[in-house]
Amino acid sequence: MTATAPHQKARALKPGSPRPAKALCSECGLCDTYYIHYVKEACAFLNQQIADLEAKTHGRSRNVESEDDWYFGVHQEMMAARKQEPIPGAQWTGIVSSLACEMLTQNLVEGVVCVQNTPEDRFQPQVVIARTPEEVLAAKVNKPTLSPNLSVLEAVEQAGLKRLLVIGVGCQIQALRAVEKQLGLEKLYVLGTPCVDNVTRAGLQKFLETTSRSPETVVHYEFMQDFRVHFKHEDGSTELVPFFGLKTNQLKDVFAPSCMSCFDYVNSLADLVVGYMGAPFGWQWIVVRNQTGQEMLNLVRDQLDVQPVHSQGDRRQAVQQSIPAYDQGVTLPMWAAKLMGVVIEKIGPKGLEYARFSIDSHFTRNYLYLRRQYPEKLEAQVPEYAKRIVAQYKLPPT
Repeated sequence: MTATAPHQKARALKPGSPRPAKALCSECGLCDTYYIHYVKEACAFLNQQIADLEAKTHGRSRNVESEDDWYFGVHQEMMAARKQEPIPGAQWTGIVSSLACEMLTQNLVEGVVCVQNTPEDRFQPQVVIARTPEEVLAAKVNKPTLSPNLSVLEAVEQAGLKRLLVIGVGCQIQALRAVEKQLGLEKLYVLGTPCVDNVTRAGLQKFLETTSRSPETVVHYEFMQDFRVHFKHEDGSTELVPFFGLKTNQLKDVFAPSCMSCFDYVNSLADLVVGYMGAPFGWQWIVVRNQTGQEMLNLVRDQLDVQPVHSQGDRRQAVQQSIPAYDQGVTLPMWAAKLMGVVIEKIGPKGLEYARFSIDSHFTRNYLYLRRQYPEKLEAQVPEYAKRIVAQYKLPPT
């Protein structure tokens, strides 16, 4: 007779009930399952353990002598890529969707944990275990809201799935790695996306209404390497809003406290990461972290145009200037914001240096947030690599 696993005796929390991480809960979904039994160890905001989990997942943690490791995590290879034949309607060219479809088609996995949207709302996440390529394709386009991706783990176990691909962001993947051994899987593949500044659905609505000329027709948006927010609308048009023209004074409190306390922008514990911030405009940035990630990439490599990553410019002055600007909620007139955007696009950081700019800007902001709002958590919550990055800058006094 097989003994009942400890987590199977636990009970998921009811919707709306207080979460163990309290205000810092990222709604990853773990507490929506009986895996809540492991939450004190697994939750990224109760037990930050990236270095230990990197060593278990990748065979080593970050090399303190390597700046690329500080910034981008453990990796075997980085490149810029785009699909030769883009998937219609994909937010980029469809690398993530293509890879997930290929893994199903080749029977490497029995299911893919991904995020579709509800029938009523294109931005409201609906987590599914996709069993067909059609179900994967129904999940294309990012949902920039907090999403309980791990809420289906109980269903995965009960369905007897043994080979699984999970697509997710850093806080979800840290919790997933912490409970990986309890899932009873023969093989887990993790495809990550970089993640920063998620919001609740209400917070997203405030951002859209504050920033876009037509919030009701936005299909998707992204903060891009040209220092503009790109809004794609239903009619196919693209609206560009300079970073420096955002109404920071109205938006400072829109981001989730968990995102303001996170230092895993680059999804350190995924096998393979697909984003954009380290690549030229129009391309995607791919980070292979381990051999499993290499095997995943090989499935679609012949469908891609690939080029090496590059780095240009110096981010440091722009980052240092951004610290007080964000802190004080500075918003430039639109004409000045557009002019500054043009200048920075021409002479500012590009490629990996733009990625470092984005990481530095968010890490310094988040460090200040923790120092002010949760000083008792500061030492334990900030990983060593993030402390090294933040130490490059002069921060305002407490």
